[in-house]
Amino acid sequence: MSLSFLGTHIDAVYHTALVFGGIEYFFGAGVQQTYPGATHHGRPMEIIPLGKTDLPLEIVLEYLDSLKEVYTTESYDLFTHNCNNFTNDFAMFLLGKGIPEHITSLPQTVLNTPFGQMLKPQLDSAMRGITQAPVAPAAVPSQHQPPRTSNGSVTSQSSMQANQVNRASGMPTGQVHQVTTLKKLDTLLTSAKNSCAVIFFTSATCPPCKLVYPAYDELAAEAGDKAVLIKVDLSEAYEVGSKYQVRATPTFMTFLKGEKENEWVGASEGQLRGNVRMLVQMAHPPHPHTNLRLRTLQRRHKSVTYSKIPPLEKLIAKMGPRGSEPAVTALKDFICTREASGASDAPLPSLPTVTSFIVQSVETTPPNSLFADIDLLRCALIDQRVSGYLASEHSNSTVSKIFTKVNSLSGECPYSLRIVTLQLACNLFTAHILATRLLQDGELCSKLIQLVISSLLDIAHPPVRVAAASLAFNIAAFNHLRRLEEKHDILKDFAQIELIASLLEALTNEKESKDCVRGLLTAIGLLVYGAPREGELVELCNALDAKGTVNAKKSFSDDLKDLTSEVEQVLA
Repeated sequence: MSLSFLGTHIDAVYHTALVFGGIEYFFGAGVQQTYPGATHHGRPMEIIPLGKTDLPLEIVLEYLDSLKEVYTTESYDLFTHNCNNFTNDFAMFLLGKGIPEHITSLPQTVLNTPFGQMLKPQLDSAMRGITQAPVAPAAVPSQHQPPRTSNGSVTSQSSMQANQVNRASGMPTGQVHQVTTLKKLDTLLTSAKNSCAVIFFTSATCPPCKLVYPAYDELAAEAGDKAVLIKVDLSEAYEVGSKYQVRATPTFMTFLKGEKENEWVGASEGQLRGNVRMLVQMAHPPHPHTNLRLRTLQRRHKSVTYSKIPPLEKLIAKMGPRGSEPAVTALKDFICTREASGASDAPLPSLPTVTSFIVQSVETTPPNSLFADIDLLRCALIDQRVSGYLASEHSNSTVSKIFTKVNSLSGECPYSLRIVTLQLACNLFTAHILATRLLQDGELCSKLIQLVISSLLDIAHPPVRVAAASLAFNIAAFNHLRRLEEKHDILKDFAQIELIASLLEALTNEKESKDCVRGLLTAIGLLVYGAPREGELVELCNALDAKGTVNAKKSFSDDLKDLTSEVEQVLA
């Protein structure tokens, strides 16, 4: 029938989904999920095993969240932005390959016929009730249910657990620990020797004790890894009660830095909350920087990105014969469509093909000609699906090879190649998962820091120094965000030391660019804000007279006086 209507034979109109970790994901009314085979479309006519992924579960789920920003209910289009596009993108991220091309190309095959073009609006409207139908509530996996390990597709479920684990002690945090033996109690108190702990002595026959159980649980969740909250039922733990000479229930004992700090009896919820919160504050006094009023350094910052699209025809012409490669054509079409119509109307090209082409260019193209290839990738990286895919590559091979190439050229690196590489590096921070992997991977982070340091030394090209300062800002801002939200740094100590020393030297030498000075000052301030007071970073800043270096820039521009003052305060 399709042959007589369309002039071409079509086997089927495909709906696709991807099963990962025992959950089926598909696109209709936004990104939806269900138990495998439980959608309103019924049982699948074909199941194609695509392979296994070794990506950490938290990385996969974070990328899935980024896809939800592109695959919204409103953006669904039966022909140009459908379930097959979603399945293809998700599969490409997980496995480095998409779904079969005869499926993804089908809508365009229909649209290439006059009859298909004529019926497009009617078909899209008529099918919405089917393509965007809700999933039956009973078929929707629980929000708190992690994907199951299946065929090696999920390697770790630790990030999905309700309670986190303390990095230092390995103990679960954010929950009350039930104790019946002295050995377990001693282990828990030892784990809190550098922090604080609370013991709640209760018993099965103590009605007042039960009144404060909910408050105690809430305090444990509130304290997280800052305190260890323990509950001891004396009707089961006789030796514990004997050692601590507990005469009544409820009795509470608190410990600070390994020493007993307080003891009281009674089921006063107000007293319990007040004493525990005071204990946590004593164990973890707020950083002095939190008492300052700093408009710039105490807020969250967006990354600097370079999203301007150059005339692509001219850019590709500079690539010579490489410009006619299919990967280049596909990447150009993607960038143009995204720029004109938005991400939802721009299906991803084959990213494995694109990255393979970029790697080959890096390895074989003369440095003077390579900038066009890197700039083309830089334009595509504005899309989180592209930057997210780079995060899924083994050892981030494409990014790593680009950095290695530019760093190896040192002072001989052409201006055009260095600046587009810096701009590309800034755009890597559009995806949280890629930025995380950049800074967590020691080898890749070293290459990134080396790129910043060598570029800040480029005295001949102010735009290079501005771009390097912007990249340093992105690195510092991402670490600053982790420090604020998760109370730990993602940037390793060696990287912070190398970066701050380079930034201070560059700030001393910068005489021309106000934008460069602003980026350097902000990066220095964000690195130092909230840093451990006795740590190497602060020691180095003192040894290098960082405050004096910053103070010397007060007269550089009136626009920078407030920022300079803030950075001086955190260095004081």
